[in-house]
Amino acid sequence: MKVALLLILALALQGCVGRAISTVVKAPFQIAGAAVDAVTTTQKESDLKRGRAARKQEERDAKDQKKADKEARRAAKQADDRGY
Repeated sequence: MKVALLLILALALQGCVGRAISTVVKAPFQIAGAAVDAVTTTQKESDLKRGRAARKQEERDAKDQKKADKEARRAAKQADDRGY
């Protein structure tokens, strides 16, 4: 009975130790892979970033144009009010 219990415990612990060793062995490769992913930029990421920057620039341009149009209308109204 005791031998069977010890055998079961030994087999159970072997799996835990095996997983722990596997995790320790894999860790440096996973860290290195994550570092390479963080440093490099894929073409898709580059395209997304470029597209995002273009949209933001278009929004700024539209905002500036709207502001310029508003100023032009204000100046034209003031000129009309003064009789120019």
